[in-house]
Amino acid sequence: MANHESKQAATLAASRFLPVMLVLFAGSGCSALIYEIVWYQLLQLVIGSTAISLGVLLATFMGGLCLGSLMLPRIMATRQKHPLLVYAAIEVGIAICGVLVLFGMPLVDGIYTSAVGHGMPSILFRAIICAVCLMPPTFLMGASLPAIARWVEATPRGVSWLGMLYGGNTAGAVFGCLLAGFYLLRVFDLATATFVAVIINLVVAFASYQLSKRVPQHSTEEKAVPVPGPRFWPVYIAIALSGATALGAEVIWTRLMGLLLGATVYTFSIILAVFLVGIGVGSAVGSALARNIKARAAIGVCQLLLAGAVAWTAYMIAQSVPWWPVNPLLNQNPWFTFQVDMVRSLWAILPATLLWGASFPLALAAASRGDEPGQLVGGIYAANTGGAILGALTFSMILVPAIGTANCERVLIAMAALSGLIVLVPHLWTSRAKVAWAALLASIVAIVYLISGVTPVPPLLIAYGRRIMTSQTSSKILYTGEGMNSSIAISQWSDGALQFHVSGKVEASTEPYDMRLQRMLGHLPALVQASRRGLSSPIPPCRAS
Repeated sequence: MANHESKQAATLAASRFLPVMLVLFAGSGCSALIYEIVWYQLLQLVIGSTAISLGVLLATFMGGLCLGSLMLPRIMATRQKHPLLVYAAIEVGIAICGVLVLFGMPLVDGIYTSAVGHGMPSILFRAIICAVCLMPPTFLMGASLPAIARWVEATPRGVSWLGMLYGGNTAGAVFGCLLAGFYLLRVFDLATATFVAVIINLVVAFASYQLSKRVPQHSTEEKAVPVPGPRFWPVYIAIALSGATALGAEVIWTRLMGLLLGATVYTFSIILAVFLVGIGVGSAVGSALARNIKARAAIGVCQLLLAGAVAWTAYMIAQSVPWWPVNPLLNQNPWFTFQVDMVRSLWAILPATLLWGASFPLALAAASRGDEPGQLVGGIYAANTGGAILGALTFSMILVPAIGTANCERVLIAMAALSGLIVLVPHLWTSRAKVAWAALLASIVAIVYLISGVTPVPPLLIAYGRRIMTSQTSSKILYTGEGMNSSIAISQWSDGALQFHVSGKVEASTEPYDMRLQRMLGHLPALVQASRRGLSSPIPPCRAS
């Protein structure tokens, strides 16, 4: 009883400092996304910028978050440490790791380039390199929310409060993503961006340390880590499938939107920012709803709606957004282009991200049993990130090259619907509400219709990318194909010239000016070889006419 009252007192005291905690969590999220953008650029220099590298990098990043969220509640379960002191120590640790990664990357680069191979051994070696570089800091990042979760009770009010902090963290992540992608890396360099993130971590750590002196700490009892009961497993499975669809969709939609917007760090930052905006807003709404509704039914409905939102994005990317009457050649200011790109991304992707964001606090409320809140948050967070790891690897390495992006979007719709059914069917089985069963059957019919309505990306988009509106009447597409790392197309112009396209750009053609360049490139190996052998006169190039 005394422990319960102390937890309530700590929660009430914490609520008075909620604005301050929101700022601290926003700062933590800002630094985390600056690190992610910087590490994405650094690791591209080491392991390459292919789709395999991106999938391995995302999986390793999420793996560190998953381990941190699982291990910290077990480590701290029997220790009487103030959560804010633990949070401050975590932020200092992240800052130290950020500096170590920045200066240790050249050493890792030398090791990788001297030992890299091909095939599966190469993929495993990339995963090891990513794990060495990213596991320590991402482990600490994943531990931050469970550390603060130990401060409150696992009640609807406490869960709602945690959902607000999660939303604040995501809002800061949006700012950090845009700050790193559009300012720090554009104007300065990787080192400057890293030190900005380090300073933010240290400021958050100092503020948390000072705040711990003013906010009481509840006492915790030593107890074993509980295992979720049978009636809670559908919630954990649903949130894991939600994480898998989120990361799988991010991989697919980054690839498809990259055809239209260009495969640059700006496009990566825009799409990541849109995901984070939706997750942050959705999390805030889900936190507010978790107080007054049946959370288990709500998360099931949320996942069913997510199936429709994924279908919306698939339709927008294939049938709407590429055909907006936008000519990029009419404008020389890149900021106007970025604005249009942001609007396109928001219009296509935002609905699904809102529902992914709402799923997390609803899952917390649905799985809440009044036990130790750090373990609750850690379990839900670990299930979500574990599913995200599986989604990133499966879609980037297996499904996209095997069945194509359109069929992958059909799989995403089916997965979202399945996660909703896993939660709703046992719930409806006990209630036996005929109206609810009828609505569920109608939803299943609608989902089947949505799956059948997904169409492949337009061949013209694969061929011409951002210039689709100015090139669509000049040629016809003879062939398109989607591989693991890129999409290709072959087109024929009205004058009979053939062009070979890779992800929206012409790489080769039968036009005379292109053939001249290709012949010159063909002579380079012979010229370099002759120079290495010390020949007095290298092989003269033939005429390129």
